[in-house]
Amino acid sequence: MTASVAVVTIARGRHEHLAGQVAGLRRQTRSAEHYVVVSMGDPALADVVAAHAPAEWDVHHAGLPVRDGRLPLAAARNLGAATAIDAGAEHLVFLDVDCVPDRTLVERYAAVLTAQPGSGGPVVLCGGVAYESAPGPGPRRLRHHPARPALAPDRVEVVDDVTLFWSLSFAVSARDLTSLGGFDEAYVGYGAEDTDVGQRLRRAGGRLLFVGGAGAVHQYHPTQDPPVQHVADIVTNANTFADRWGWWPMQDWLERFRELGLADRGLDGRWVTTGRRVDPPVG
Repeated sequence: MTASVAVVTIARGRHEHLAGQVAGLRRQTRSAEHYVVVSMGDPALADVVAAHAPAEWDVHHAGLPVRDGRLPLAAARNLGAATAIDAGAEHLVFLDVDCVPDRTLVERYAAVLTAQPGSGGPVVLCGGVAYESAPGPGPRRLRHHPARPALAPDRVEVVDDVTLFWSLSFAVSARDLTSLGGFDEAYVGYGAEDTDVGQRLRRAGGRLLFVGGAGAVHQYHPTQDPPVQHVADIVTNANTFADRWGWWPMQDWLERFRELGLADRGLDGRWVTTGRRVDPPVG
């Protein structure tokens, strides 16, 4: 019997991106049985889905408020997982709202999860994500992340470096996500909540697999590099992570924040924000 699949996305705003994701899910070679959309203080997401999703889809909406201006990313993913499991899903596919799945994404994730042995520790799958270039003359270009493996559509590769886990696009059985404890809700806002999952996967003796044929396109939106709009979240979450695991995540960003005068190490060695504000070029 084929395991039921739920696609889970969390969002606040990005309504055009959500419509693009729905369009990608309509083109799948294997449809998901459930679609779960978790709002972080944005009930209008339900209207976007209603306007673009077929009436026969089994759509589930859930929501939770923003916490003191910070997006509760970890809690929203946990709520999405719980909603999908309550709906009967056995396999969970998480896609960021910016991501449009390639036609075979659901089929490939489902097939590889089904092929995993029922013992030997939890298994988490990641697919490739190509970043769309900014609008301009000529066709938009796609940039693949240089740190992630680029695989043929029929290839699956075990990745020893669990820090390469990313929550943009991943799949896991409901059983294995439950065994890992989901996402740690002590992380609020941007940064480190997915790196934490990778560490718990390693501690549990699990495996991280990258899956060819489960690609997605990350739709363009303006960003800041480094992400100074998230400096407070990143500093707070980096301290939480270091308390858990004994090393600093996101070190490149932290050091760049220090160069910009936005953050520094305190006398106790922990990172703190300085209160300074800068506006680097958007890129």
